[in-house]
Amino acid sequence: MRLELHGITKRFGALTANDRIDLDLRPGEIHGLLGENGAGKSTLMNILYGLYQADEGRVLLDGEEQHFTGPGDAMRAGIGMVHQHFMLVPVFTVAENLMLGHEQARLGFLDLPAARARVREISARFGFDIDPDALVEDLPVGVQQRVEIIKALSRDAQVLVFDEPTAVLTPQETDELMAIMRQLKESGTAIVFITHKLREVREVADRITVIRLGKVVGEAEPTASNSELASLMVGRSVELTVDRTPSAGGDTGLVVEGLTVLDARGHTVVDDVGFSVRRGEILAIAGVQGNGQTELTEAILGLQEHVTGRIELDGRPLTGLPTRRVLHAGVGFVPEDRQEDALVAEFSIAENLMLDRSDGAPFVKGAGLQRRALATFASEKVREFDVRAQSIETAVGRLSGGNQQKVVLARELSRDLRLFVAAQPTRGLDVGSIEFVHERVVATRDAGVPVVVISTELDEVVALADRIAVMYRGRIVGIVPGDTSRDVLGLMMAGEVPEGTRMAA
Repeated sequence: MRLELHGITKRFGALTANDRIDLDLRPGEIHGLLGENGAGKSTLMNILYGLYQADEGRVLLDGEEQHFTGPGDAMRAGIGMVHQHFMLVPVFTVAENLMLGHEQARLGFLDLPAARARVREISARFGFDIDPDALVEDLPVGVQQRVEIIKALSRDAQVLVFDEPTAVLTPQETDELMAIMRQLKESGTAIVFITHKLREVREVADRITVIRLGKVVGEAEPTASNSELASLMVGRSVELTVDRTPSAGGDTGLVVEGLTVLDARGHTVVDDVGFSVRRGEILAIAGVQGNGQTELTEAILGLQEHVTGRIELDGRPLTGLPTRRVLHAGVGFVPEDRQEDALVAEFSIAENLMLDRSDGAPFVKGAGLQRRALATFASEKVREFDVRAQSIETAVGRLSGGNQQKVVLARELSRDLRLFVAAQPTRGLDVGSIEFVHERVVATRDAGVPVVVISTELDEVVALADRIAVMYRGRIVGIVPGDTSRDVLGLMMAGEVPEGTRMAA
């Protein structure tokens, strides 16, 4: 089946998410759709899948124009989608999930035997080895993704859209997915592979289309270099490697021992975790999202209620302290969700820069705001951190993701820090903004501050870390040197420590 998109335009109010986009896809081809988060990739594919309606443009399948009013129309036309966040019911079996929305009855009962047979047939064809009666919640993430693929193939999809499919996978699971995509290609399936990861799109795509700010800015072959692709994505040359010298390794700054965190239901989400971080060192905490990293970070910052164990900074206890006192102890913090936890969208840049210092000098005296002092400080930081905005009075919610993150960094790095904790510091940023953030993180380390970086991006972990702690199901399975191979790290992210793995001191 040949797919053609002509002049696709989609607007959300004043925002043009897709601007006259043309794209074509041939049978038995993997077409990479490359662009940063917010570039318009997912919007375009949601139009193809019938989730959105285009304001302008045409969708053609084998030369015939289509008018999808919902995903059901797209599926009946032979289009399937594997979403970044799986569309599965955890308490249902694989076969039951296969039937959702496409229930078939036999003698007045759901025809589960037919669904089981379909799962086995597709599994055998692609070597998936999936039990149709297994509960989805009991399956590893990589296997759940295969269930999503089976769902699409069971409806005779000839065009498959993979939307950021590796976001929740270990490196080994990512390699397995690439192999599956090649199998699908060989069987004649046409694939759109949406991603912002240069290495992956170069590895598997036959052609690459690059989108920036809602427009197609170029096409490239998979032989193009990372630098060439990155330049297309952001519109300028970008330094993709992190320039840093080996850590000098000072005295111990942060000590965590026997840290355990329970969630609201009493389940253990961080289990007896311990590590230390020296001054002038970056400890990266790696792992697939959802293995306790968020709760660990929040425990250090005093944001978790049910915490036991010991957290000390420069010999002084942090365990049990309210968040304000933790910050006043010299802890800088970049939360993983900047819009939800780090910024107030309606406040100005200047107001956001004083959020954790609104109870005293230099910005507050008595009950009065020292506007001149705040304006001077904000203007300096906007220049220093290259925040692109009309003025310091611009509402933060009107800034791009990269500029929002620069405001957070400017605020947190402008204090006298004893510890810097950055959770997913480059999530949703373009490669140019990633370059800036990495430079600032390394500069903070070089200033003698202990740094903890929590990231699910293995490239980022390897680029920044002096040592790497890998988390799996709430525990640290090992702490290894920063030059540990990606293959070893990937196995550790799945809970396995290969024999002979070198541990860090």
